[in-house]
Amino acid sequence: MAQPSHPGILHQYAPRLVAFEFTSQNTSKPKPHSLLFIGGLSDGLFTVPYVSTLAKSLESTDWSVFWLLLSSSYSGWGTGSLDKDGEEIAQCVRFVRGYKTSQCGAGAKVVIMGHSTGSQDVLHYLHSPNPFLHDPKFEKGLQHLTRPQVDGAIMQAPVSDREAVLNTVRGNNEAKGAYDQLVDYATRQPFTSGKTETILQPHLVKMVGLADDVPISSRRFLSLVSPESPEKPAEDDLFSSDLMDQRLRETFGAVGDRGLLRSSLLVLYSGSDDFAPAWIDKEHLMRRWENATNEGGKNRWNANSGVIPGASHNVKDQGQDDLVARVTRYLDDVLKA
Repeated sequence: MAQPSHPGILHQYAPRLVAFEFTSQNTSKPKPHSLLFIGGLSDGLFTVPYVSTLAKSLESTDWSVFWLLLSSSYSGWGTGSLDKDGEEIAQCVRFVRGYKTSQCGAGAKVVIMGHSTGSQDVLHYLHSPNPFLHDPKFEKGLQHLTRPQVDGAIMQAPVSDREAVLNTVRGNNEAKGAYDQLVDYATRQPFTSGKTETILQPHLVKMVGLADDVPISSRRFLSLVSPESPEKPAEDDLFSSDLMDQRLRETFGAVGDRGLLRSSLLVLYSGSDDFAPAWIDKEHLMRRWENATNEGGKNRWNANSGVIPGASHNVKDQGQDDLVARVTRYLDDVLKA
């Protein structure tokens, strides 16, 4: 079956990095406000089905949707990092705000929206020191950029990669053995003798539920599976259900203090998420995140947040109308903020 075509503009927002802006065939008038979509692991252009639906639903509004490609898109995530993603998102925020200001004048608003591991990018962008405090061992390609404020932020399907992997190896001795081998090797040998990052064995990676056609470095693997959690969570471990309250204060709770979000945070969890283990109480987990975000009277949690009944991880069928309605109401809130 032929795939649908999407009219739009391909923008180069930084060297070797592009973003696709959906446009309408019915109007050539530029729109002042922008929603920047960030995919998850292995995502690229048009891999998440609801984004096109969302862009179409916003055609009659002053919002346009941009689909970002980062250096971690498609198969690049295995050697990427949240810091590098965050710096590239910052470059796109600057570019889009400048572009829209030149087209429409002052007052252009920019909202970032992450799907799956893109949600980790969004929360990492909002809670981390600005600029990021890089580990000197892993600074290749990082620029120590100061991140600009965003007018809004959305996290959709913020599931834990660590818990997804643990769910895969649970009760499977062969998979658990592969997991233990990977953790041991990655911990002992993060670098080759030539000082480059080591790449893990694909057949072992596949056994724990990760893609075997993507080169995965020891560093990124340990960040995703975070073997010392919940006591010492790694950078990528932001959404696990067993994280302690102190960790949530350092992440969700820091959103209001860091000053990078001008409005509130919208969080949308899929009720039938394929990657969320059955043991997770989604409603309870969302309440913990809300409490951490609002602690101390910060009031940064948006009331449109919630669990979308019946929605899969990427909301490919059931739940799209609910998601679009919540996002649309949220964007209205951003305009009022």
